Amino acid sequence: MAIGRVTQNMAVKQSLAAIAANAARLAESQEQMTTGRRLNRPSDSPADAAAAMRTRGELAAQKQHARNAEDGLGWLNQTDGALGSMITQVRRARELALQGANGGALGQQARDALATEVEQLRASLISVANTQYVGRPVFGGITAGGAAYDGSGAWVGSAHPVHRTIGAGVQVQVNVDGPDVFGPDGASLFDDLGALAADLRAGDDAGIRAGIDALAGRLEALATAQAEVGTRAKRVETALTAATDNELALATRLSDLEDADLIKAAIDVKLGEVAYQAALAGSARVLSVSLMDYLQ
Repeated sequence: MAIGRVTQNMAVKQSLAAIAANAARLAESQEQMTTGRRLNRPSDSPADAAAAMRTRGELAAQKQHARNAEDGLGWLNQTDGALGSMITQVRRARELALQGANGGALGQQARDALATEVEQLRASLISVANTQYVGRPVFGGITAGGAAYDGSGAWVGSAHPVHRTIGAGVQVQVNVDGPDVFGPDGASLFDDLGALAADLRAGDDAGIRAGIDALAGRLEALATAQAEVGTRAKRVETALTAATDNELALATRLSDLEDADLIKAAIDVKLGEVAYQAALAGSARVLSVSLMDYLQ
């Protein structure tokens, strides 16, 4: 069996290669300790780097869905509160109409007092109909203005649904157009209240009774709208919880892919230092050949 001759040049190359390999491993462990990351560049692990990029994309999408859900929930909660306030005020207006239903039993002063309170309720309801969320009227659709109704109770909004994407391919309407709940101009809740105030002053029993029936219908419409808003809010809350949970799971997955195990990295650094020093010492012995070694 032939035995190859190991020249001095070959020994030098092998020793330098061993030193370089140990230095590279030590540098990698030190970098992980310094940055706290296992993946500092795609070449560290192409497969894991690709998986991390996909995970980052999914994580960004979940964060956006969570932000959308939070915004939509704020919009819906504001709308729900406005509708609840309106229901209370319309009930009060109907109570006043019931008090004034028998015009013959009330004097003019009493009828005027009832009419004045109805007018105040009408003005208050118009104000509530202009409730805003982050500067946009919740009953105004996509209007660029800051109000859904003007001072006379006429709608000045722009009918269009406002959606929020709360999941992959999942959208929820977060607004309610005023005319859909309060009725169109000329036959709206505010028109009913204006007519009721006039009938109370005039002592028009037939008109007051018609107003009572109209307000009963308005209360039903408001309650239905509030129930629908509550259903949407519940759906958005569920989506927000899911998005938050998914965000946490993806963040954990990303950490598993990218973050270094600091305890293992610290051990690797110590082992790398020992291996590097051993390589240096061994190479020093191997490469310490002098002319006297050849003469012996």
